[in-house]
Amino acid sequence: MFVMKLHGKPGQRHRSRSAGLLAAGAAAALVLAACSSSGSSASSGSGSSTTPITIGVSVSLSGDFSGDGLATKQGYETWAAFQNAHGGILGRKIVLDFLSDGSSPTQVITNYQKLITVNHVNFVVGPYSTLLTKPASAIANRYGYVMIEGIGGGPSVFSQGLKNVFDVSASAAFQLITFAKWLASTHQPEDIAYASMTDPFLQPMLDGARSYLTAHGFKSVVYKLYPLETTDYTPIASAIAASKAPVVVLGTMPPDGYAFVQDLIQDKFSPKVLIEASGPDQGAAFVKAVGASNTGGIMVPNTWYPGSTYYQNAQMVALYLKMFGGTADNISADVAEAFSTGQVLTQAVDHNKSTSNSALESYLHSDVTFSSVQGPVKFLADGENGAATPFVFQWQKGTLQDVLPAGVAKPVPIMAAKPAWGAGG
Repeated sequence: MFVMKLHGKPGQRHRSRSAGLLAAGAAAALVLAACSSSGSSASSGSGSSTTPITIGVSVSLSGDFSGDGLATKQGYETWAAFQNAHGGILGRKIVLDFLSDGSSPTQVITNYQKLITVNHVNFVVGPYSTLLTKPASAIANRYGYVMIEGIGGGPSVFSQGLKNVFDVSASAAFQLITFAKWLASTHQPEDIAYASMTDPFLQPMLDGARSYLTAHGFKSVVYKLYPLETTDYTPIASAIAASKAPVVVLGTMPPDGYAFVQDLIQDKFSPKVLIEASGPDQGAAFVKAVGASNTGGIMVPNTWYPGSTYYQNAQMVALYLKMFGGTADNISADVAEAFSTGQVLTQAVDHNKSTSNSALESYLHSDVTFSSVQGPVKFLADGENGAATPFVFQWQKGTLQDVLPAGVAKPVPIMAAKPAWGAGG
């Protein structure tokens, strides 16, 4: 069973799907001291063909984000190994310079200052989480460095007014966009009930879908927000049931995601369409919480899964398993997000034929579309990926199936209407 997770929410601990620890031999081959590079980020040319290109990154190897930090590190390492086997960048070997930040916003600032001013890396890429990406991108901007990242998609990263930060993944506002586009293209405008935890990642997910669907004629008949410490979801579920809205969109974590399904069942209200930001992605835990006969038709988004046919995904999965072991279903989406970051950096720098960060920033803002294991990447003015096409999964006959977007891997046909509670599906 492929179990997904939600990423990038500040200050929250998440389940990691990383498959294993890095072998010491692989680490030695990939992680070298930045002093081995004489390259400069200020260089306008490609530099010596024999001088490595150094890339600095702060990773969380301890603290709250340690599981995701390891998976992020492995994603960057998989990308570097893959790209070095295919000519590096500008024909030069890639060397990764890692510093551990202990999941601390204070330490991440120190780390990027050191990477830039002491180690003189050519480029920097992002850490794990919105909490760390926000201060890291500000430090990079101070020194004229671009920060391409894939695991810091909260609105606070993009509301800083910086021009140097670029998120290759679906940012919070776009996490539900594939679902919203499907609904608008297949359903006549109808009533929608919304509810979300007031989380800096979850609420923007909900609001992104709501904005799109409102613009396409769908009416919000319920819009409820609740704090993290909420334990009784019954009043909100009852308001949703009373609205009789055929579509319900919920910005949930697993505990409240489970509770809402249980409460809606208790209220004997079964919407035609139900999607939760997180909860249905937890596999057996979700089935146990809501009952197998009640799972049918429930949907959940995610930015990546192992079987996608996006650019270089099969090669990434194969190389990751060779380097770290495990199974494809246990590869964390953090790996894909870090790998995508490297892919976009490679394409942009090779196009520019230069290690200039200012040239890199200009090119990333030039409305060009890049390819990644997560799908197309095209940056908006604030650095968000406006071309993001997250996957949508749906429970069908006891299995969480890939149903959207069409044309990527082999999605099964989507169930347009959720079966009644207890009807399986």
